[in-house]
Formats: sequence, structure tokens, C-alpha cells
Amino acid sequence: MEMSEFKQKLGQAIGRLEEDLKKVRTGRAHPDMLDGVRVEAYGTPMPLNQVANVTVPEPQLLQITPFDPQNLDAIVEGIRKDEALGLNPSDDGRVVRVNIPPLTEERRAQIAKQLGTNAEEARIVSRNIRQDVLNNFKKQKSAGEITEDDLRSLEKEVQEELDKFNKQVDELVKAKEDEVMKV
Repeated sequence: MEMSEFKQKLGQAIGRLEEDLKKVRTGRAHPDMLDGVRVEAYGTPMPLNQVANVTVPEPQLLQITPFDPQNLDAIVEGIRKDEALGLNPSDDGRVVRVNIPPLTEERRAQIAKQLGTNAEEARIVSRNIRQDVLNNFKKQKSAGEITEDDLRSLEKEVQEELDKFNKQVDELVKAKEDEVMKV
């Protein structure tokens, strides 16, 4: 693993964290909240965004318009089955509406704790990536491909990249936490 691959893998880890944070409920309606919902359509489980259009007509309301009206019941069922969301959709025969209830203080605290878990998972991934790249550099030194000084400078560069990564993780989680705690 080279330095460029190390940076690329850290970038991918940030991307995964951002995707995970998009799915965290904040008390305001957002189409990405339903990204993890799978719907039984045409005999196979499919992501919701492949069978319907999700819009936000009001800050506390999601509106789901199925591409095929026959999938309406499956969409309602798919949203209800996702217990982590805790949402109760209703339909009028054409569209599904999901009211987003305001979060209680207790629920906000639980979500903030979950954000800390997401951040720690990202840090664990980064430490594993760092370990792989450092082991690779040590092998290169043992093989005589790089010098001791090169190894030290590469280790320093890896640590600087990791510090930048951790700072970015903290900023992302702090921004999401502020969004969740805002009433």
C-alpha cells in the first residue's frame, strides 16, 4: 500500500461516515432518512428509491410517490418494518405520507450517543488502514527499498494524514450533533 492508496482509503472511510450520518434522524424530514428502507416489489427486495420518488413538501413531512401504484402497500410495509426509524406512514391510495414527529430530549441524547459510535467506527477503520500502510513501509525497509529516514518521514506523513482525518470526523459528527440537538 502506497501513500496515495492510504489517502484514498481514508477518503472512502469519510464517505462512508457521511452516508451513515445522512441516515440519522434529526427531527426534520429529509429524503435520505429512507435510504436504508427496502421494499418487497415484483417479488424481490429493492431500495425504496428504485420504486418511488421521495420528496419533502413540509419540514416535518415526507411524501413518497410510487412509480407503480401497486407498490403502495409494500412501501408502507417497508417503512414500518424499519424499526430504527420508528415512523408510521399513511397512504391515501396514491401517495404515502410520513409525519416526522419532533424528537424528545431523551431520543436526542440517544442519537448523540449513536453519533459517537459512528465516529469511533470510522476511527477504528482509519487505525486499521494506518496499520496496513505502516506494515507495508516496514517491509519495504526490511527489503532495502527505503531507508530508515524515509521510513520515519513516511510514518510522520501517515500520522499527519490521520490527524486530518480525525479532525474531519470530529467536525462531521459535531455538525450532525448540533443538527440533532437543535429543537
